Amino acid sequence: MNAEIICIGTELVIGDVLNTSSQYIARKLAQRGLNVFYHTMVGDNPRRMQQIFETAVSRSDLIFITGGLGPTQDDITVQTVCDFFQLPLVENAESLANIKAYFARLGRKLTDNNLKQALVPQGATVFQNALGTAPGCAVEQDGKTVILLPGPPKEMQDMFDRSVEPFLEKYTDGIIRSHFVKIYGTGEAQVDAIMADLESGANPSVAPYAKDGEMYLRVTAKAQDQQQAEQMCTCMIEKIRQRVGDQQIYGIDVESLQQVVVDLLKDKGLTVATAESCTAGYISKRITEIPGSSAVFPMGVSTYSNASKQKLLGVRTDTLRQFGAVSPQTAAQMARGVRLLSGADIGLSITGIAGPDSDGSDKPVGLAYISLSDQSGEYVIKSQKGGFRDREYIRYTSASEALNLLRLYLLTFPQKFENEKFIKFQEKTID
Repeated sequence: MNAEIICIGTELVIGDVLNTSSQYIARKLAQRGLNVFYHTMVGDNPRRMQQIFETAVSRSDLIFITGGLGPTQDDITVQTVCDFFQLPLVENAESLANIKAYFARLGRKLTDNNLKQALVPQGATVFQNALGTAPGCAVEQDGKTVILLPGPPKEMQDMFDRSVEPFLEKYTDGIIRSHFVKIYGTGEAQVDAIMADLESGANPSVAPYAKDGEMYLRVTAKAQDQQQAEQMCTCMIEKIRQRVGDQQIYGIDVESLQQVVVDLLKDKGLTVATAESCTAGYISKRITEIPGSSAVFPMGVSTYSNASKQKLLGVRTDTLRQFGAVSPQTAAQMARGVRLLSGADIGLSITGIAGPDSDGSDKPVGLAYISLSDQSGEYVIKSQKGGFRDREYIRYTSASEALNLLRLYLLTFPQKFENEKFIKFQEKTID
């Protein structure tokens, strides 16, 4: 069965509001093995809405429409569907009672136009709205099924989970399972080259997606039941591990690199403090996005000036004079300094040139040095993003490199940390 999603609202078309509903519905349908071939957005215009709806009915069996169920004059979704199928509008008693109760709870006056929301197509399956006033419904006629859902994402998602999911059981002819293999440290082109034969498969399928500084592979399998689909995915993910390498894969179905880092810190019983120059708190921001991160993150400092590097972190004057602020020596002293200042187990630092201009030296925009310090010493990695990159990209991806350095360290702890990309500084080098 082929499905289509139509999201109604001028605010979506002109970009004032991000359309998250289409993504949410599509993912839900994919899990049920329902094909989604078209996503459409259309403004609150009766003629265009009618054209889009007629096109959808001509090519799809299952049509989802979000928005246009409100009480105002431009909310005409229900009427458009009724006109097409030549169905009268009828009052739904349960919806009317829910609307009245909703306004009573808020202590607000119920106006006549709100009563309009209790009108649904005759014969429709009605989905009550637990978070708002507009009910949803499903109209089944002439081999087509049209499901109408409210526009506000929270209302739509709650209604989908409570009512639409059970309604869709009769349309499921298989189960689709997808898993996301998150990769850092190997570029999209390189992964594509070693995964080409796997990406050409139909079931399970492997699809690459690029993000800033990293990428992920979506592994999708379709089967008659969930256990079989999961087994197919598991086998494919194992093949990916063998080709890409465990160290490059930072997680399966994880939200972010920082989530993995925080979880590893908790598992190892370690803490980290950060000292940042070119990223100005980007690393600490991303760590503290994760709930519970305070247990592993005591502090972070932003030290842009040489004076603050010296005063707070103990970076030596001769180091700055001889090597400069953007140097492996300075990065190492920053990492050690913030570790000692905070009492954390690990110090993590970054110093670099985010652009758009250089710092007056011959060092290029995009250059950064990232250091990790523990009781055994300091490790440093050189990062070069290229001056053609914009400032925000350089800052974000440099923070990602710092988080990945920490991740790799935590994977081996408490064993000796060894990686050919990292320079181990001896104490005499940074004194």
